[in-house]
Amino acid sequence: MQKHYSFRLKPLAAATSAALLVGFGTGAVRAADNLPDMGSSGGQDWRVDTFYENDTRHRKDTGLSKFRNTIQVEADKDFGGNGTFSSIKLRTKFRGTYDGVYKLNDDEYGKNAGGAVTIENISGPLLPPLPTNAGTPLNLANVPHGGGINNPIATALGLPPDNNFGFNLVTNPNSGLKVLGSDLHKTKGGVAFGVPQAPCDYDSRGCIKDYMDANSHELASPEFNDRLDFIREAFVVAKMPMADGRSWNFQLGKQQVVWGRTDLFRVLDVINPVDYSRNNIYDELQDIRIPMWIFTAEYRMGATETFDDTNIQLVWNFDKFRPNNLGQGGTPNQILGAGDFFRGMKNLWDNGGTVANFALASPTFGVATDFGPNQIGIRKAHMPEWSLANTQVGIKWEGVYQGTGFSLNALTFRSQLPSLRNLYSKGVPNVNPFTSSGPFLLAPGQTAQIYPYNIAFDIYFPRVNLIGGSMDMQLDSIKSSLRLETALTKGEEFANTAKPGLYSESKVWRYVIGLDRPTFIPFLNETRAFLLSGQIFGQHLLDHEEYRGPWGKYGMPDHEHNHIATFLMKGWYQNDRVSPQIIMAHDFEAGSSVAAPSLEWLFSDNLKITVGANYKFGDGAQKWNDARDGNPFPPFSGGQNGRPGTVQGMAGLTGYEPLGRFRAGPIGMANKEDEVFVTVRYKF
Repeated sequence: MQKHYSFRLKPLAAATSAALLVGFGTGAVRAADNLPDMGSSGGQDWRVDTFYENDTRHRKDTGLSKFRNTIQVEADKDFGGNGTFSSIKLRTKFRGTYDGVYKLNDDEYGKNAGGAVTIENISGPLLPPLPTNAGTPLNLANVPHGGGINNPIATALGLPPDNNFGFNLVTNPNSGLKVLGSDLHKTKGGVAFGVPQAPCDYDSRGCIKDYMDANSHELASPEFNDRLDFIREAFVVAKMPMADGRSWNFQLGKQQVVWGRTDLFRVLDVINPVDYSRNNIYDELQDIRIPMWIFTAEYRMGATETFDDTNIQLVWNFDKFRPNNLGQGGTPNQILGAGDFFRGMKNLWDNGGTVANFALASPTFGVATDFGPNQIGIRKAHMPEWSLANTQVGIKWEGVYQGTGFSLNALTFRSQLPSLRNLYSKGVPNVNPFTSSGPFLLAPGQTAQIYPYNIAFDIYFPRVNLIGGSMDMQLDSIKSSLRLETALTKGEEFANTAKPGLYSESKVWRYVIGLDRPTFIPFLNETRAFLLSGQIFGQHLLDHEEYRGPWGKYGMPDHEHNHIATFLMKGWYQNDRVSPQIIMAHDFEAGSSVAAPSLEWLFSDNLKITVGANYKFGDGAQKWNDARDGNPFPPFSGGQNGRPGTVQGMAGLTGYEPLGRFRAGPIGMANKEDEVFVTVRYKF
């Protein structure tokens, strides 16, 4: 994902130094003013705005969760025109941040994060005192990491416990870990395992090469990497007039291209990936979209006999592929808790580990099991290399008809969300960990096989095609504006425990309906209207699969139909210098909600102070089929409660981890992350 530069600078100094190097400083701007204008119509001086922001956040259970300092500089210049172009403009925006939370709260998010963990073993009290790598008898309800059953054959033969029958506690020690999902729920009979927590330069376990492998410097100052993310914008806008009054507008450089008309939800607005590690879903999209190197050409046709205005935009995202940043294991912000899950699974593949309640699993029975390396987990991420075939192309037709704005959109792109395809689906063989003579050694007469339903995966980013449209109109009868947006995609992949490969493809229909209305509320403010804005987001998986087995439901954990509703109320006082607002959201299927009140105070024309909070409530974590009961290694991984031990395929055994996160959604999975915050922003 990100590679640290060979030189080292203190993070805040790096932000300032980079700003000066690219011409942020006053001297550099004045020098640029001496450049000759690029057109007969003349240009303008540089317009430069510089901002400093501190965002400090605190959570009840973990303490300080953010101490982010940001310097942002916006520098624009109009160069005028020449014989071909009537206008040429340069737009730049540079941002450098340093988040001190990794130093100030390093017990939670830095080098000292994590500790020793115990893994649930619900069948422990029923078992004889069996030996383990950790030296703790297995007949306990909770065993330490490394204390699961190693190898049934070896144990039955009374062989001494050693690292041939599980994993090496020297390379994967019981330290610097937390139990997957433990900050949100207890294991309660399901699957769980240890997840390394420290940044990758302090603990390399579970770090996924080129995807989730950031070190402490990259986490604290994410813009300073080999993708030059400190350049938030750097693009040229050129207008080329046509003889008939029409024109071409070209835009080339690092930029955000925004499709759609709604806030918060990404229906058509999928050209740029999003950085959810910055503040989960609670920052504005303009601050968390990841700028890409893009070329756009817009043909503006103006009014026609039918339309009040119309234009066509071509978009070519020629940058190397970037996925959404979902957060990394051990960091404060991970949408859906994905960072911890991915890191824990990668650690299982590389180093082995103890998995709660895995062997002989049933609703009432399950034995904590030690796996060796290269048996279960995430093997690697297949990051698309740059090629013309991996670039993204889109077209948008936009216009106005009798006062109603509309667009029709089409885009082909790589999914910015990962898909986990198990090794069975790719034809990669595994050694059965329950019958091997060690992690890499076959028992007599045994051969490596391809095991369906096995929880061993590679990460892919499939190609997706999208068609959709949007519309906005004024509803004068109710003094409101209506916003509509919809899209249909083909090619997205979802977890699916009903399939031997544990994933399947589904077409997805999404839409947003938004309504905005300025409304007077006399008992709150008699002289100034409040802005009321409501939205409802719908998602429908058109190829959804869900079945009921003897122990519960299995199939796709994502809901077949789901809706999320949001509501914004914003007011103004003191000549618009004081602005209270509240944003609320409710995920209907997850049964989870969030309320985010805040108060903005424009202390002066240069200083703005914002205080606020976000509070989550509702059901929180949810259970779903956790794939143990697929019985990939019969009869050891299934066969209780009368179910034949040789039967492969899901019976519906459920746990919170790992797939319940898709049912809980981003709000439910952040149920224990209530925050209060203070943000100070100063314009120089």
